[in-house]
Amino acid sequence: MTWDRQTAERQEIGVFADDKFKTCNQIEFYRRQKLLQPGQSLYQAQLDTLTIDENSATFQILHQATKVPLQVCIIALEGDIFRIKINEVSPLKPRYEVADVLVRKPVTKRLSVVEEDVGTVVLAYPNDPYKLHISSQPFCVSVTLDGKPVLSANSQGLLYFEHQQSPSTEIEMSRSNNDGPQDFSQDELGQECNNHLLDSKANGPTSVGLDFSLYGFEHVYGLPEHADSHNLSDTKDDEAYRLYNLDVFGYSIHDKMGIYGSVPLLLAHKASQTCGIFWLNASETLVEVKTKEDVQKQRFMRRTDVRWMSESGIVDIFLLMGPAPQDVFKQYAQLTGTQAFPPKFSLGYHQCRWNYEDEEDVEAVDSGFDEHGIPYDVIWLDIEHTEEKRYFTWDEKRFPNPIQMQEKLREKKRKLVAISDPHIKVDPSYTLYTEAKEKGYFVKKQTGQDFEGICWPGTSSYLDFTNPAVRDWYAAQFALDKYKGSTDILFIWNDMNEPSVFMAPEKTMDKHEVHHQGWEHRDLHNLYGFYQQMSTAEGLTRRSGGQKRPFVLTRSFFAGSQRYGAVWTGDNIAEWDYLKISIPMLLSLSVTGITFCGADVGGFVGDPEPELLVRWYQAGSFQPFFRAHAMLGSKRREPWLFGADNTCLIKNAIEERYKLLPYWYLLFYRAHISAEPVMRPLWVEFPKQKEIFRVENQYLLGNALMVVPVVESGASVVHMLFPGYEELWYDFRKYKCVKGPHKRKIRVTLEEIPVYQRGGSIIPMYIRAGKSTEWMDNFPYELHVALDSKGSAVGELFIDDGDSFQYLYKNMFIHRRFTFQKNVLSSCAADRAGQYPAQSLLEKILIMGVKKSPSQVTVHMAGGDKTALAFTHDHKLCLLCLEHLSLGISADWEIHIMGAS
Repeated sequence: MTWDRQTAERQEIGVFADDKFKTCNQIEFYRRQKLLQPGQSLYQAQLDTLTIDENSATFQILHQATKVPLQVCIIALEGDIFRIKINEVSPLKPRYEVADVLVRKPVTKRLSVVEEDVGTVVLAYPNDPYKLHISSQPFCVSVTLDGKPVLSANSQGLLYFEHQQSPSTEIEMSRSNNDGPQDFSQDELGQECNNHLLDSKANGPTSVGLDFSLYGFEHVYGLPEHADSHNLSDTKDDEAYRLYNLDVFGYSIHDKMGIYGSVPLLLAHKASQTCGIFWLNASETLVEVKTKEDVQKQRFMRRTDVRWMSESGIVDIFLLMGPAPQDVFKQYAQLTGTQAFPPKFSLGYHQCRWNYEDEEDVEAVDSGFDEHGIPYDVIWLDIEHTEEKRYFTWDEKRFPNPIQMQEKLREKKRKLVAISDPHIKVDPSYTLYTEAKEKGYFVKKQTGQDFEGICWPGTSSYLDFTNPAVRDWYAAQFALDKYKGSTDILFIWNDMNEPSVFMAPEKTMDKHEVHHQGWEHRDLHNLYGFYQQMSTAEGLTRRSGGQKRPFVLTRSFFAGSQRYGAVWTGDNIAEWDYLKISIPMLLSLSVTGITFCGADVGGFVGDPEPELLVRWYQAGSFQPFFRAHAMLGSKRREPWLFGADNTCLIKNAIEERYKLLPYWYLLFYRAHISAEPVMRPLWVEFPKQKEIFRVENQYLLGNALMVVPVVESGASVVHMLFPGYEELWYDFRKYKCVKGPHKRKIRVTLEEIPVYQRGGSIIPMYIRAGKSTEWMDNFPYELHVALDSKGSAVGELFIDDGDSFQYLYKNMFIHRRFTFQKNVLSSCAADRAGQYPAQSLLEKILIMGVKKSPSQVTVHMAGGDKTALAFTHDHKLCLLCLEHLSLGISADWEIHIMGAS
């Protein structure tokens, strides 16, 4: 097999797309598990084996045909979480259990038997409304809340567990594990063939599966990453949501095929409760969803059945019982961690393409932003900046003075991001390769030789990031004395880390390749990118002596990746439908913990028409990660290349992002400390309003801003739903008030997209935009106060140095709380431990919802000083404006509004 750059690029853009990716029916373990149809379970619980200690309740279940036992372990965790683990009692060898995703050993609660009957045991812990009902024959575990069923496991009898067997007994054991007809030969069970390449399974078939029924729930969400709706739709008999990280260039939309990342978390929601199922398994996983009518005590109610199937590992599930959406987010974060608090610059605008050609090109693009007065923070370099795709190197002809280039960016208070992929060019003259090979740090073949595959450099070996020693070594490569030509303003982009392997089955690593401690790639495939991002983030943190917060963007991810940085939706296409689908894709990521996410502005593939590009900038400016990107060979698309009118519109969108940075920064702080999604679907904030459970064309930023991107060409109106009973919504730019709940058509022009501020909120902003986030550190602030129907509002502001950990270790922060009540607007410390010496002033306050012009407005400073303030009042808009203020942003004060209503 020969390789050249043109071939690789054609492979990447899908020329070899025919039969590249499997359908569900081409996946052998799915076909085997599908032979087991819903009905009475073949497993019986041996309740006489039940034992309970401080940490868990354990018992055995027995397969009625094979008589092979499994051990079930049920663990109650703090915060209304239940863990259920099912494994072989006596496996031939240990089965893979996911490590490093859970942030700590969960704190357990002791269960006890509270009821017992023939064939049934009920477990609970003291004073808890949840109870676990274990039925013996057939085996089933049900969870009730105050006596009402919430969910059950194995109620459809689809528990499936392929025991490791010697080759002579594989066929017999597989057949006895199913009810349906068998059509698998021993060759099929021991190995699979895809595109004429053999996948030999050293341990034979070891797939697992389990079903869950969710009672009264008909809306389920999560399971990223798919280019599909936010509300998961019913799967057909021959399809499922696939969780298998793959390099899918120009992926299809409205498709359940897995793409770059996987989070095996499903959230179920109804008006009275939200709960979650977290399936901790890193092998290829398929999930079926079916919604149907159910009869409970002679009453019809909706029920959603969810069937999980994984190729290997064990059954290890966490039931997150809520009951509110925010409770589920906190429960999941308790297990996998919260979103890392990013450096402030990373919340600005990022300019990228494959590739900025050389140092002169970088300088010209950087200067172009200044010439056109457009803010930006980061310029990015793709693979062409390296010496023949050797990562941690520079092309000496194109980038002869990389440090000087970075210092010029530093002078303008901007940053650089460079790419670092996991494949390492096989080249004896490449120090990184020779050192890793000598240490044995590459993924191996079954023969013990290094696995080699084709990627951008040509023949490459792949670092085994599952090995802690490899991660430690890789992290060390980011040290300034190791990564020659780098500075402390260079940050990192991990791409191609599914891992992508050109000209291989499904364009990824063969499943039988071998990792640290002998685990097959099939066992941990979905963790590969997670581990690279982990190592990269550690390297950047270590580079600063533990002082600075890292920024790492990754394409591949898993549960817990939020602890290490940002993700994006990969190689999208410059078409309207891809702008539209980005919204539900980002909502699904956000509710599953990965809230620092975005979609490439303009589409990576192709050349967007000017209207589409403008609309994408407007949408991207209200998404957590804001980057424009374009592929090799596409037309240049810096913001000023589409005519003066379009440049002005794009500039306005970017400037609005920068003026809102105080609010963005606060949202990321709250995501970090409280697991609150930055970008959130309407049902999160209005969990009882059923008509919004499927809404995905609009969303909230925090709890205060509602955004409706325009995603259709030539649109003159958008259909908006204003949620919340008696909620007030104010046009963010024109201040006109709308009362919920109702739907209406909103007229739009190309100048902007609809954004509304929720009554009862206070949003901090900068008065103007600067060249970059760092330029704006001491800029003056303004407050947008939107009163609710009771004349009240609350909000917060968080300030620190924007890039270090001193907010955490040395209390170097300011956390303010603003409150409007009974015509008094006050500012006080939300956390008095904060000691950051902020210099900025609050210069302007807009108060929406003030119906009558005040007779007087005064400010009362801490210490007793009282000063009259000038104001203007717009009776039509009910808008009170206070300008030319000079209030210290960290000072305590009260503003009294007299004679207003």
